[in-house]
Amino acid sequence: MFCFRSNPSIFLLSFSVFLFISSSFGNSHSQVHHTLRIPDVFAERENDGVVVWNTRRSIAEESAMNSSLLLAEQRTHRKDPLDNFKRYTGGWNISNQHYWASVGYTAAPFFVIAVVWFVVFGVALSCICLCYCCCRREPYGYSRIAYAFSLIFLILFTLLAIVGCIILYTGQGKFHSSTTNTLNYVVDQADTIVENLKNVSGYLAAAKGIGVDSIFLPSDVQKNIDNIEKKINSSATTLSKTTSDNSKGIQDVLDSVRLALIIVAAVMLFLAFLGFLFSILGMQPLVYFLVMIGWFLVTGTFILCGVFLLLHNVTADTCVAMDDWVKNPTAHTALDDILPCVDNATAQETLTQSKNVTYQLVIVVDSMINNISNKNYPPVIKALYFNQSGPLMPVLCNPFHPDLTDRPCATGEVQLNNATEVWKKYVCQVSAAGICTTTGRVTPTYYNQMAAAVNVSYGLYRYAPFLVNLQDCTFARSTFTDINNDHCPGLRKFTGWIYIGLVMVSVAVMCSLIFWVIYARERRHRVYTKRARSSDVEGKATS
Repeated sequence: MFCFRSNPSIFLLSFSVFLFISSSFGNSHSQVHHTLRIPDVFAERENDGVVVWNTRRSIAEESAMNSSLLLAEQRTHRKDPLDNFKRYTGGWNISNQHYWASVGYTAAPFFVIAVVWFVVFGVALSCICLCYCCCRREPYGYSRIAYAFSLIFLILFTLLAIVGCIILYTGQGKFHSSTTNTLNYVVDQADTIVENLKNVSGYLAAAKGIGVDSIFLPSDVQKNIDNIEKKINSSATTLSKTTSDNSKGIQDVLDSVRLALIIVAAVMLFLAFLGFLFSILGMQPLVYFLVMIGWFLVTGTFILCGVFLLLHNVTADTCVAMDDWVKNPTAHTALDDILPCVDNATAQETLTQSKNVTYQLVIVVDSMINNISNKNYPPVIKALYFNQSGPLMPVLCNPFHPDLTDRPCATGEVQLNNATEVWKKYVCQVSAAGICTTTGRVTPTYYNQMAAAVNVSYGLYRYAPFLVNLQDCTFARSTFTDINNDHCPGLRKFTGWIYIGLVMVSVAVMCSLIFWVIYARERRHRVYTKRARSSDVEGKATS
């Protein structure tokens, strides 16, 4: 079966390939499939690609390989809290809990800040409330410097919160676009390989019905076609269904993340604006109410900062890991559990049957040419006579030897890609009885049968590079290169934007909350002081 096993952590990346997408959704047994496009089976360019036929490399292949590689080794060299804070040395490996512990530790400062903020500010608010309720006294005096600076910093942090919200909103839009493009790339690749597999299956199915003058493929070949056709169709169906289901689920999550970030940006912006407005207008009860709400919201945004810092680091790790793997595609790596290159048995079986069918069809056509068309039978042999005459037809070049190794064309043989055109000049006109009335070596009926056989043979032959590449990592290497070059920069950049935006918003609103309280206090004291002084002046004037 053609499959990629995903793990709940990345395939918003990969394959970003989709690795980001495959790891973010599904469990360790869900499948995400990746493919190589062959836009035209008759195109002359070489096709490069790999189909993943199973979720594990074959035992024979594993025993033959003795090299191993730690992916993104330098980048993932972080402290591991599960190993007494020793440096993690296992490289990128999303199935290793120590990797997640080490990358999660990079986000720990924000989680700690969130807890400290929640506790300290909560205690401070409690103390303020207790002092206000139990030790209430008339305010007297205020500091002009404290009042001025609190107002300046309040304006400054409000502007900072606005800028942070703008960066956050812009970043989430870019991030959503980048991850959606990565997802669409993976889905497009999967759809393409499904199409290619169905084309191969279609050619194989058509080959069973091909016959030239009642000469058909051997029964054992037709039986083998039935067996491999079932496997191909099953794999294509599974790939198509899994891709469709996963892509919809992934897109729903991406849309939900986008909506959540938009709400966070809007709420924090609204909070900062209202807090500033109520502070300036001296609406102290509303200010304290917003302070209570902001207390929880700031805690949440600090946690989000940590989450997106973790996501940013995992995305960057994955991109580096893909680049390392592209340079060493045959080494044992952590990607083997997610994106093994091939199960040789099934890949080889499909390639062998495709070659064998092509070889046998050419044998059928050449048998017709050598034994019937190029023979001048007397009219008494009615079964083989149709008044063949004229120059001999060239036989069809068989691209394979009997052992299915590549065979060069001999002189005088016509190739699969132009045989039907060459043979047209050997077609005669026939009477109602099917006898040639003009010079020619083949009747239109026989020509059509031979052309059908050639078209099927050529179709399978042109898919040979595609099938050959099922046995190496050309496809995965090409796909990872595309993701690393085209999608990873955007994923790293825009997760960074979101992270920076969240940090700015968190810090700005956190400081704004503090200065709301300070400014409200200074403003209240200032108003009381002015009233007190005004009363004193009026009292002196009266006396």
